[in-house]
Amino acid sequence: QVQLVESGGGLVQAGGSLRLSCAASGSIFRFSTMGWYRQAPGKERELVATITSDHTTNYSDSVKGRFTISRDNAKSIIYLQMNNLKPDDTAVYSCNRVPVLWRWGQGTQVTVSS
Repeated sequence: QVQLVESGGGLVQAGGSLRLSCAASGSIFRFSTMGWYRQAPGKERELVATITSDHTTNYSDSVKGRFTISRDNAKSIIYLQMNNLKPDDTAVYSCNRVPVLWRWGQGTQVTVSS
């Protein structure tokens, strides 16, 4: 079973930036399409960014042009660089395989103040 540990969240003003990290145990990580998901209070979890094993990326319309997903297969880590943050980006951010397969980690809270 792969374990996922997210970090890097925090409180930031609108227009600011954060970089999230997700460390995954297990060698299967490097062969997996990975994604960053987020869940805002009272809303369903949504997939905002994906990256394949060969680094092809895709983004939801809500974050396109502001967020960048990347991965380091040697370290089994994926990143989410978030720029020009908006209050609507406030959520708990988590990573997982796409489609979801592994147990969720604790996530990391991102709060954007206006």
